[in-house]
Amino acid sequence: MQFGIFTVGDVTADPTTGRAPSEHERIKAMLAIAQKAEEVGLDVFATGEHHNPPFVPSSPTTMLGYIAARTENLILSTSTTLITTNDPVKIAEDFAMLQHVADGRVDVMMGRGNTGPVYPWFGKDIRDGIDLAIENYALLRRLWDEDTVIWKGKFRTPLQSFTSTPRPLDGVAPFVWHGSIRSPEIAEQAAYYGDGFFHNNIFWPASHTEQMINLYRQRYAHYGHGTPEQAIVGLGGQVFMRKNSQDAVREFRPYFDNAPVYGHGPSLEEFTSQTPLTVGSPQQVIERTLSFRDYAGDYQRQLFLMDHAGLPLKTVLEQLDLLGEEVVPVLRKEFANLRPAGVPDAPTHSARVTAARQSTKQEAQA
Repeated sequence: MQFGIFTVGDVTADPTTGRAPSEHERIKAMLAIAQKAEEVGLDVFATGEHHNPPFVPSSPTTMLGYIAARTENLILSTSTTLITTNDPVKIAEDFAMLQHVADGRVDVMMGRGNTGPVYPWFGKDIRDGIDLAIENYALLRRLWDEDTVIWKGKFRTPLQSFTSTPRPLDGVAPFVWHGSIRSPEIAEQAAYYGDGFFHNNIFWPASHTEQMINLYRQRYAHYGHGTPEQAIVGLGGQVFMRKNSQDAVREFRPYFDNAPVYGHGPSLEEFTSQTPLTVGSPQQVIERTLSFRDYAGDYQRQLFLMDHAGLPLKTVLEQLDLLGEEVVPVLRKEFANLRPAGVPDAPTHSARVTAARQSTKQEAQA
């Protein structure tokens, strides 16, 4: 099982000081956070994609390429790549290039984002959102899987004998997660292709997350990729920790109350009771995260949001120390002990290359 963090890259004033970082400071902080993630033994760093204030990560592959040069083991991912408004040709080439730069330590999460105006900014119509996600991804798969593509669709100009470059590293494209909070069509898409399904799991109650993941698992089996238990699932989560739970609540409350997404709404206590947000001691985070298995089943990737709402860099780095030293080692052990035989490991480039070569060898012998 893989553990890591994801960032949305918001530029938010610290409510305890009133000071907001500059865009430059926030970008540099995200880079430091990624390097810290490797230092404390996490597996994954993922960044969102946004094209509007107060967010800064408009070019994920630029950021991830920089991080690739400064890390050795960290898997580099997006937590949203806008499959609806990005050109599939550009996605295919950008992420194949990143694969080569990072020696395969790359995967990608497709999503539609949560900012409606992004569609006209890139010449698209939000009413076509689902159709764009389906058509663009179908083309992206072909661009990675086929050396020469002839293609015609609804939303972009045709392609005639087109080859995207560079080709995927070792002939194996980046592993794809399809991220969605509320759209069953995206769970269906992930199942159809045998890809991973990532439920952000930070705003909705457990019953909703369970429903979406069960749909994906059932459809994954329907399309012949394996049993429902063999489907590849990832979850998000939000945590804030201190050694003492009362200290954690007291320190995090002003950040929660003023956060751009959920500030000035439900109380911290209401939100933690109704969603997976966990504010407390490392042990409370361990227990809450282990409980995700009760409704998500055995899953492959857990990412935490830890650097939002104006939290200063120093505090985030302290959180990562707690996560890497006290939480993740226990979670690794406990999830491994609970994991039945037959549940697949989290996908890695090397494992997928080996599987592809074995499949080619078997086909040649048949």
